[in-house]
Amino acid sequence: MEAGKVALVTGASRGIGRAVADALADDGYRVIGTARKQDALDAWAAEVAERGGEAMAFACDVAQPDQVEALFAAIRARFGRLDVLFNNAGIGAPAVPFDELTVEQWRAVVDTNLTGMFLCARGAFGMMRRQTPGGGRIINNGSISAHAPRPNSAPYTATKHAVSGLTKSISLDGRAYDIACSQLDIGNAATEMAERMARGVPQANGEIAVEPLMDVRHVADAVRYIASLPLDANIQTMTVMATKMPFVGRG
Repeated sequence: MEAGKVALVTGASRGIGRAVADALADDGYRVIGTARKQDALDAWAAEVAERGGEAMAFACDVAQPDQVEALFAAIRARFGRLDVLFNNAGIGAPAVPFDELTVEQWRAVVDTNLTGMFLCARGAFGMMRRQTPGGGRIINNGSISAHAPRPNSAPYTATKHAVSGLTKSISLDGRAYDIACSQLDIGNAATEMAERMARGVPQANGEIAVEPLMDVRHVADAVRYIASLPLDANIQTMTVMATKMPFVGRG
């Protein structure tokens, strides 16, 4: 159990973020859950409290610097420290031909998936560097798309490749302050966002194929394990995926 430790999960109102926030709360973390919808977060926090955990619901659009600053000010005011960040919030763009993507669609994905991840990591890094005892752990949600794209996914894929560079930079820059940084690349966890996989999605060869899914609890268990490590040990990158999804080789 990690009683007393504090964890922040972005995109916590549903899907992977919700599963991870629940798992960390069950492990004894005091968890801050953030997403854009306060009502969904309030319902989550109430459920955590019913199980005997401690949760703080704080609505925040991670793409907005002022909202991220307010989030970290609230964390400092209530808890005084932060031990773990699961940097999870992300969006995609419509799966349209490359030349039909609008600049607004591109920027929306970049603002959330890359700039939002930077803003949250920067806020966490600043707290972890200055708190006593110092240090902490940042876990960035990458994606299978950090390694290989799906058809018509340029904005999402580009940001997830960029997350890999961000993760490595944080890992390097955090060494002096006992701040560890990992990247978790996830493939086909069974969430609302992945429901379309079970109906069939475009493949690189032009076919439409149903893809296997895995229980989202396996993602939560992976985050729990990384978070449980002492700060002198780190998993730099981990891939957790449905075993038979089309990713390795020709699928």
